[in-house]
Amino acid sequence: MRETTLAQSLPELPIGDGAEAFIEWLTSSFGWFFVGVRDGVGGIVDATEWLLTTPSPYVMIAVFTLLAFAATRSWGLPLFTVLTFLLLESMGRFPEAMQTLALVLVATVLAVLIGIPLGIWAARNEKVSVAIKPVLDFMQTMPSFVYLLLAVVFFRIGRVPGVMSALIFAMPPAVRLTELGIRQVDKEVVEAANAFGARPREVLTGVQLPLARASIMAGVNQVIMLSLSMVVIAGLGGAPGLGATVVRAVTGMNIGMGIEGGIGVVILAIYLDRVTAAFGREGRGRRRSASKASTDEASLSQNDDTDDAEGSDQATSDDRDRSIST
Repeated sequence: MRETTLAQSLPELPIGDGAEAFIEWLTSSFGWFFVGVRDGVGGIVDATEWLLTTPSPYVMIAVFTLLAFAATRSWGLPLFTVLTFLLLESMGRFPEAMQTLALVLVATVLAVLIGIPLGIWAARNEKVSVAIKPVLDFMQTMPSFVYLLLAVVFFRIGRVPGVMSALIFAMPPAVRLTELGIRQVDKEVVEAANAFGARPREVLTGVQLPLARASIMAGVNQVIMLSLSMVVIAGLGGAPGLGATVVRAVTGMNIGMGIEGGIGVVILAIYLDRVTAAFGREGRGRRRSASKASTDEASLSQNDDTDDAEGSDQATSDDRDRSIST
């Protein structure tokens, strides 16, 4: 009885109706903007998809294998790349995998171009950092299907809703890990750069970003994984690729098609994760080398100061001896 009375005493807030009215106002008032974004992003996706699907699958497999070798400098990942992408071709899912990869690449590039500058801004301005954290929390916890629904409302069905929903869903890790990486740069290194007369932009580009590369690459890795998961879900919104294959398999109860689509997603996920992780490890190696170099330089400077102090003490002692003998 008490709970019922309390519920009846609370005012009813039509948040859903207000949000729907606001979205209708946006689509009617700024329809030209959404059409422009749809055409621009759609053109980029079409160009990327053309680059990935026009060459022979075997040419693309060779390109992916060389990229894997350049990232790892070993033969494990290149061998995995050859075998798994040949498996995609043998299943007839290679074109769909390239369509999915095109969506992931465009969404990742857009998320990185927006997320990394925001992370840099947050790392250099505490007020900005405090302000964007609730926004990032909201973006990461909102169900992905809600993003897809809104993207379809704004951009209609097709490729663009998948890219835009993946962009919003996957951008927070790029912001957070960029800010974290810059904040973790050794303050003594930054102070040394400032002492040598480096400008703020030179400190950022020459010291902070190179030393924060490992953290930034970890953020890019997370962006890629989240984008891949989102573009698969975007198959419900008309996006082509492996996501559409999985949706057709679910709606038609086609187990074989669903397994093939799932295997294709797993292959892309493993390949992209290993390549970006390898570049991140290279960044960590460079960071350790830079830290060791700065430590060695500080040690040498300390030794020089010690030698100078010992020389000064010895000179003072010699002068005292000569004074006594005189």
